[in-house]
Amino acid sequence: MPELPEVETIKNELTPIVVGQVIRKIDILSLSTLRACTPDKLNAEVAGQAVTNLSRRGKYLVFRLESDKLLLVHHKMTGSFQASLGSSELPKHTRAIIHIGDRVALFFVDPRRFGRFELVGPEAAVLQKLGPEPLAREFTAKRLSEILARRNLPLKAVLLNQGIIAGIGNLYADEILFAARLSPKRLAGSLTQAEVRRMHAEIRRVLREGIARKGASLVNYYRPGGEKGGAHLAFQVARRAGQACLAGCGGMIERIFFRGRGTYYCPRCQQ
Repeated sequence: MPELPEVETIKNELTPIVVGQVIRKIDILSLSTLRACTPDKLNAEVAGQAVTNLSRRGKYLVFRLESDKLLLVHHKMTGSFQASLGSSELPKHTRAIIHIGDRVALFFVDPRRFGRFELVGPEAAVLQKLGPEPLAREFTAKRLSEILARRNLPLKAVLLNQGIIAGIGNLYADEILFAARLSPKRLAGSLTQAEVRRMHAEIRRVLREGIARKGASLVNYYRPGGEKGGAHLAFQVARRAGQACLAGCGGMIERIFFRGRGTYYCPRCQQ
């Protein structure tokens, strides 16, 4: 589930703990967590390397090492990090442990085992394939208009496609479309310029609010210190099927399966 606001929160809260510190070793407890590498090869590359930067690209958490290699972590549906200072207690569903410095352990907790660690070079193809960052200065309403104009796809599909716009997942896509009063089924190329500007503004507002509230803890997401985020408390449609629309239109929030994804929306507000 972790989407842009959750991964950005994880990055912000882990940065003072890991940047400038040395990775002693990484214990891989579930081999399915490690992609295109073996645990021994991974440790040969990362052990003794300082973390020079921690960043986010799309839904990826990116550890940059002093060798310029990148350790990418994708949390997928249920992954999260728990940071521990000197504790040896292993949280349930721990799939990997990054040992930082003398006392810090980062437990990668992932009940459904979909999360992935991958060691790549500085020009990683997987990152190059991602679309623009929606909170970047370069992501203007004009840029969004150019993206949408050539897409004969429904808006929900556009927002979920990481190669088109990076970082947005199912929950925030529903919130964005509701806030912009646009149907998830609406074809991207059919929007007026006024609608594009409204959608652009809501993309940035909804994501920034999600970050300010430290992400959404609906199921498995926890912040590195063990606290929950509060973004879900402000959700207008996501996970609210059968409840009254908060816009006061008199309608009810519905859940439909659209292109295989559960989608929450208000049929009155988002005709």
